[in-house]
Amino acid sequence: MTTFQALLVEKSEDKTFSRSVVERHVDELPEGALLVKVKYSSLNYKDALSASGNPGVSRNFPHTPGIDAAGTVVSCDDNAFNEGDDVIITGYDLGMNTSGGFAEYIRIPSAWAVAKPDGLSLKEAMVLGTAGFTAGLSVQGLVENNVTPEDGEILVTGATGGVGSVAVALLAQAGFSVVGCTGKDSQADFLMSLGASRVINRDSLLENKERPMLKEQYAGVVDTVGGEFLAQAIKSTQYGGVVTCCGLTASAQLDVSVFPFILRGVSLLGIDSVQCPMPPRVKLWDKLAGDWKLNQLEALTTEVGLSQLDEKIDAILKGQLSGRTLVNLDL
Repeated sequence: MTTFQALLVEKSEDKTFSRSVVERHVDELPEGALLVKVKYSSLNYKDALSASGNPGVSRNFPHTPGIDAAGTVVSCDDNAFNEGDDVIITGYDLGMNTSGGFAEYIRIPSAWAVAKPDGLSLKEAMVLGTAGFTAGLSVQGLVENNVTPEDGEILVTGATGGVGSVAVALLAQAGFSVVGCTGKDSQADFLMSLGASRVINRDSLLENKERPMLKEQYAGVVDTVGGEFLAQAIKSTQYGGVVTCCGLTASAQLDVSVFPFILRGVSLLGIDSVQCPMPPRVKLWDKLAGDWKLNQLEALTTEVGLSQLDEKIDAILKGQLSGRTLVNLDL
């Protein structure tokens, strides 16, 4: 029986949660046609919620989080993949209520996996992970709705986070003038190194919250935090502009009038990476491996092993991480 290392979150009788690296058996994994030896995963905010026992993310414990995984096929019962194929898994139920990528092995339905494009290594795929894929969907939403670099600046909120930092880099590489919005003034140089043309403090975005509309500033917005930041971004979007939203760390509520939508024709696009259908999922991964491949992937990345994840989980919940945290299962 094959054994492997995994981060395990356990719930005690007093309803507190603990995390530790343990040895597990492959036979303990859930049912599924596809068995994958994981090489890399990555840390996302949702992983930290799962690892903290948040019932909105994970309900069954003990549990191994990790909504991202990239590795090599060990076996595939339905012949969708061959032994030795490299695959990427993001979204669906991985790491939520299905044992996830913070382990050396996962077993899942084969329909959740994407064959790794030739232009990406497994490591590069997980530097991107769900955050990068979500950023790609957001940028794609702007481009497909005819927002161009000539139209004006693009605002990215939560710009130092996983989604935000990749979005800044993708937009800048595509020729857009990017405004990074962050609460971390110390990270301005980091955002400029990713290609931001300027950086604003999030407090400045919240000025004049009482007004139903603000001065037209942005041709488009990639919002990763929600709440009043999203509301202010919408109010500041210029005529015909497009706003994408994918996060709710600030709030799940949106208090904004219809004026920007009716008087300025602003469009609001919801971005979901979890249930994204497979054809557009594959198409976007091909873009991220090809024309949209980032030159700054290393600059985005902090690499850790399973044993270092516990402290990183606490840090991301406190908003103390920037860029992407790559989990190397061989460390």
